[in-house]
Amino acid sequence: MPARKLLPALRNAAAGLASGALLLAVAAPAPASPVQVEDGATPAYKDSTQPVKVRVQDLLARMTLDDKLGQMIQAERLGITEPADVATYRLGSLLSGGSSQPTPNTPQSWADMYDGFQRTALSSPLGIPLIYGVDAVHGHNGVKGATIFPHNIGLGATRDPVLAERIGEVTAQEVAGTGIDWNFAPCLCVVRNDRWGRTYESFGELPMLARTMAPIINGMQGESLSDPGSVLATAKHYVGDGGTVGGKDQGETNISEAELRAIHLPPFKEAVRRGVGSVMISYSSFNGVKLHAGNYLIKDVLKGELGFDGIVVSDYNGIDKIDGQPGFTPAEVTASINAGMDMVMVPFAWKQFIDTLRAEVQAGRIPVARIDDANRRILTKKFELGLFEHPFTDRSLTSTIGSQEHRDLARQAVRQSQVLLKNQGRILPLAKGNQKIFVAGKNADDIGNQSGGWTVGWQGASGPVTPGTTILEGIRHSVQPSTTVAYSKDGDGVDDSYDVAVAVIGETPYAEGRGDRPGAMGLDQADLDTLARLKATGVPVVVVLVSGRPLDIAAQLPDWAGLVAAWLPGSEGQGVADVLFGDYRPTGQLPVTWMRSAAQQPINVGDGQTPLFPFGYGLRYRP
Repeated sequence: MPARKLLPALRNAAAGLASGALLLAVAAPAPASPVQVEDGATPAYKDSTQPVKVRVQDLLARMTLDDKLGQMIQAERLGITEPADVATYRLGSLLSGGSSQPTPNTPQSWADMYDGFQRTALSSPLGIPLIYGVDAVHGHNGVKGATIFPHNIGLGATRDPVLAERIGEVTAQEVAGTGIDWNFAPCLCVVRNDRWGRTYESFGELPMLARTMAPIINGMQGESLSDPGSVLATAKHYVGDGGTVGGKDQGETNISEAELRAIHLPPFKEAVRRGVGSVMISYSSFNGVKLHAGNYLIKDVLKGELGFDGIVVSDYNGIDKIDGQPGFTPAEVTASINAGMDMVMVPFAWKQFIDTLRAEVQAGRIPVARIDDANRRILTKKFELGLFEHPFTDRSLTSTIGSQEHRDLARQAVRQSQVLLKNQGRILPLAKGNQKIFVAGKNADDIGNQSGGWTVGWQGASGPVTPGTTILEGIRHSVQPSTTVAYSKDGDGVDDSYDVAVAVIGETPYAEGRGDRPGAMGLDQADLDTLARLKATGVPVVVVLVSGRPLDIAAQLPDWAGLVAAWLPGSEGQGVADVLFGDYRPTGQLPVTWMRSAAQQPINVGDGQTPLFPFGYGLRYRP
């Protein structure tokens, strides 16, 4: 196979495309001491035959304080107003946030953008390459046309570590096909309250599920980070973000350390055991202390007790939030860096951050040894990724993005994620021939809705946001010519002549913050109206619930002959239809306890409450 990156012909060539048709012009870098070479010898850090530790130490010895501070910065690519600043300020990393895509949003544009920024970084005196990060949390979800896998809650229902590893591998290949080398995934949070808007990013309510699915890390990172198609994985968000009071995003996790260690820490321990390359810190607080300033949990537990030797990275503007006020202060910067933060995700105010960080180091409030430690961790991963030898996109991987092989894997993941919760009178599987089937619901023919948040945009969106197969299309593909499939989004036109009605209902896209549901957790009025129209005909109703968490459906459940929890299946809706028609027999099990009412939240295994459906529940088709 070809190397993951292609060796550049000219390291100091003019910059390529930053986004769409915007050409990056490389300005002269800021004055700095050039690399000293004696007798024409290659510096040790440029010699790929040298051990990584030797290369890191050699490079570190050549770096100025400004070089080191720049390496600790991860700026949003939209925050780079002058392309030459990447080299001038020696930036170590860039990211594309959830809604930061090049125009046009194609794999080729992504690769051109990445290579343009990388050329600029390589024009600095030391030629240290960038590492570029994205949130590819269910496939390379920022890229239109990429394969979109089920969100983690659906993968947790599969309980299949082999599948998880394969998904990690395919995701990494598509990410690498756009040049990107760092993925802010997987999320290893253990969700304890389904009101949380990030419930769907969790594999489930028990730590054993996140541990079971942790091989996704190995899939992303490969046997070696320098392998073709490997990317740096990130275990996030450290630690306890799934246990906040009321399920409030970025809230307070007020539990004992013993409970934190029993519930929320084990997935991170497993990730470290598997060699995860980076860990992202949570916005949340543990007993009043913001995790971004959590000296004990970062320095003592993560780096000390667990022995994590990779990069600790902040969340987006995470340091700004330590004191609860907008912007960052010198005190916040010092607290976070001294707590063990290695790379800081500071999207737009990064120049100010560098100045503040420099002043705190020069004042002695942040030891130079802490700065050196952070740089060792960052540079180590850059060397391990092979970025010094192969800094540019391997275009042979670009063509794999959204390939049929990858979509077939996503379809299988969808199949395995479906959880059959009710099957009255064995209405499922549906017959393929000689039937009249009425399909209704806002999520039946909507790729955006079935993919959820973090899909070609941070919060996601309804509509045809990316290529794929809707659930309605999957149903139509599954039936024989003798069967009629009618569709109305709101249920208009249904009558008692139909054999069955399939209602595809549930939630519409959201991500953190906007997705929190502190009040009611039931179906919206549009869904209730659709269900009422179907019920009035007397036709048996099968509900396919598309949602990022359990919903409060106890009052409506008696009206339904069948219920399938489809979660957020992603781009391959055919996998849902495969289960509805028996081409794949359901095997999924609930990764969370399903509430009888929203008043029960939080509800989890062993808390003494009586659920509508218990953790691990999932019916099977009879032979």
